[in-house]
Amino acid sequence: MKEWNLELIYKKYEDFVKELNDFPNDIIEAEQLKGKLHSLEGMLAYERVMKKIDERIERLFCYASMKFDLNQKDSKASEDYQKVYQLFNELLSKTAFISPEILANDKNQVMQYLKNDKLKKYQFKMDQLFRSRDFYLDAKSEKLMANYGEATGGFNRLYDKLAVSDRESVEVELSTKEKLSINDSNFRYYLELLSNQEDRRIVFEAIYKFYDQHKNTFAGIYDGIMQSEFAEVKNRGYNSILESQLYYNAIPKEVFLSLIDTARMHNTPLKRYYALRKKYFKLDTLHTYDRFLSFAKSKETYTYEVAKDMVLDACKSLGEDYYAHACKALEDGRVSVYTKDGKRTGAYSTGLYKEGTFILLNHNDNLESAFTVAHEAGHSIHTLYANEHQDEVNANYTIFVAEIASTFNEQLFLDYVMQHSNSKEEKIVVLQQAIDNIIATFYRQTLFANYEYLAHKMVEDKKPITAEALSGIMTELYQDYYGIDLKDEPYKNMVWAYIPHFFHTPFYVYQYATSFAASLAIYEEVKKNPKNLNSYLEMLSMGGSAYPVDIVRKAGVDLTKTDAFMAVVHRLEDLVTELENLLED
Repeated sequence: MKEWNLELIYKKYEDFVKELNDFPNDIIEAEQLKGKLHSLEGMLAYERVMKKIDERIERLFCYASMKFDLNQKDSKASEDYQKVYQLFNELLSKTAFISPEILANDKNQVMQYLKNDKLKKYQFKMDQLFRSRDFYLDAKSEKLMANYGEATGGFNRLYDKLAVSDRESVEVELSTKEKLSINDSNFRYYLELLSNQEDRRIVFEAIYKFYDQHKNTFAGIYDGIMQSEFAEVKNRGYNSILESQLYYNAIPKEVFLSLIDTARMHNTPLKRYYALRKKYFKLDTLHTYDRFLSFAKSKETYTYEVAKDMVLDACKSLGEDYYAHACKALEDGRVSVYTKDGKRTGAYSTGLYKEGTFILLNHNDNLESAFTVAHEAGHSIHTLYANEHQDEVNANYTIFVAEIASTFNEQLFLDYVMQHSNSKEEKIVVLQQAIDNIIATFYRQTLFANYEYLAHKMVEDKKPITAEALSGIMTELYQDYYGIDLKDEPYKNMVWAYIPHFFHTPFYVYQYATSFAASLAIYEEVKKNPKNLNSYLEMLSMGGSAYPVDIVRKAGVDLTKTDAFMAVVHRLEDLVTELENLLED
């Protein structure tokens, strides 16, 4: 089965509809907690009501969003998703009194309540809540803030409608007179396949022209999102938008700024690699759409079944327990494999506490797709370990640690493929994949984080947000990080409109880089001594039961220091040198 089995969530669609229609009653029940959260009895009522509500909204939201992602042109699926989204915002509005009411209590008294067996699971969450006490408003103000949730969320939905729902495949004609239908799901495949630079330009522009044609609309949407963030920052009293994103999880600002400084200042191996590309492929000018050319051609076809078997085989090296979790993550009915019209692009792992994990792919039968299987399986393995060892309150881990398990699994898969590759050509292919992964995960995501930082600073400094200004930031950053001048490449400076994370989850992408640095350090320690695997699995099992920087320390990595970031730089240096040597031979 190559598609999600949504019956694992609801046996039939009517069950979803019934729970959706019943949910307003749950919201009414939650409202009845108001004025009661000042006693042990009130806190016990809170536990009983919110446990049921959290379970139901998670199930509703996961099912509706997954069904919508299978076909974002399906109007009924879109309608159901919007209904759930509206209910979720209503829930936030009607329960906005909860945090201020709890915070009105003495912290020591609340911690006394949490000694009760049913309430112990809230100890860390309440510590987080009281840590942010200064940024919470009174109950009436919190309700007003929550009432704007659906309105400000309209910017996100508008982005999806423009970037996905209103997009159509573009037909192009190559130098060979061959005609291709190009879309977001297949253009990368053709950029890797086509040997003629002009053909690559045509394919690339078929995608990016759309963003340029609608640049003012995209800029307006992005401005609305950032202005909404800034309004909340001012209302709550944070010093900056960045602080508002980091404070709740106690992530030091220095971690973010150190990452940016390290990647931007230590990009020599990155530029060496692109110089090697330019020389090897005899290009007068290296453009971003030339980045996917392969130094060697793989004779292997990585169908999903082949990739799945290889990933599982690689996981065996970490023992039976890890392998069993990998098998569970890739069970039939839990993976949506292939591209189809209207399906959300990219890949992700999602899941529910009781019903398990699910993975979305857009598999292209190439090596990169095989690495994506390993990556997303890593996420699901993490979720499974967390769900097994934590209660429902503490199972969900933060974004900050989310990419550790996924990129750890990629390193594991990389070693497996290298060990099982007998030809020089195949080793070059895998080595290129490893280098490109580091660039995509560490340097590219840090560049994007740098962009977000500068764009949000413009809002804070009350500078006008225009498409030209946003594209100007990208042009400068591509020159600094990659040594690529986007002035010679029309439309690429619109990449800020192409990245959905900027619109849906601001300040998400830097965590790809921090997680990658942590996972590389952890993986090297596990390779040195298999006993270190235990501390890694303990880290996965912690879920979201502690502050993320402390969770990463559990596995032996301190991200407040630059050591882990510099380790990535040195790793890239070594891989580029190895590739140079292989190509010279």
